[in-house]
Amino acid sequence: MPSFSPDALWSTLTASDSQAGSRRLCVALSGGLDSTVLLEALCRVRDRLPADGLRAIHVHHGLHADADDWASHCEALCARLGVPLAVIRVDARPAPGESPEARAREVRYAALAAALAADEALLTAHHADDQLETVLIQLLRGAGVAGLAAMPAAASFGPGRHLRPLLGFTRAELAEWARTEGLSGWIEDPANEELRYARNHLRSEVLPALRAHWPGAAAAVGRSAR
Repeated sequence: MPSFSPDALWSTLTASDSQAGSRRLCVALSGGLDSTVLLEALCRVRDRLPADGLRAIHVHHGLHADADDWASHCEALCARLGVPLAVIRVDARPAPGESPEARAREVRYAALAAALAADEALLTAHHADDQLETVLIQLLRGAGVAGLAAMPAAASFGPGRHLRPLLGFTRAELAEWARTEGLSGWIEDPANEELRYARNHLRSEVLPALRAHWPGAAAAVGRSAR
């Protein structure tokens, strides 16, 4: 059985935010595996939330030819789950010399913060492997202690909170739960395969070799970040 489950998700969520069961939750939904699992699992524990306490937001960056199809996919997913969805269109085109990754991230989080209601929590699907990548990138940039703490499980965000309840789970654990639940058809962003981006190069070329020698690297580095 996979170690990830809706109950395990709920435990980590309430551990990072004692008010999780009383505030509205908003999932940042890309339509990929991670955010799909997050939303699907939350729907299994929706009875522990306030009435109308769960919704999703999809940020349409407009950077890929399939961006409209990705938005439609998220609409169909949320319609099946009975979850209200807002699709926000932004202009994420980078200026000359600007990092496309940094520009898209900046615009995305600005849009999500503006859309968040007072005392609502934004949930993103960052997991243990994302945390491992972030710590290593920060280390290679020469970051100090604050930078090496990487992504917090809970933080203030706009008028509400930003929660990352999947930081204790690896992507493999999320994929295994999706398989056991018969989930499929999530979006695979081809930009994730472009090795010219530092994070993708680290993910594809460096981390497989690291995990071969240190299988528990994500958990160990996650402890250091905390």
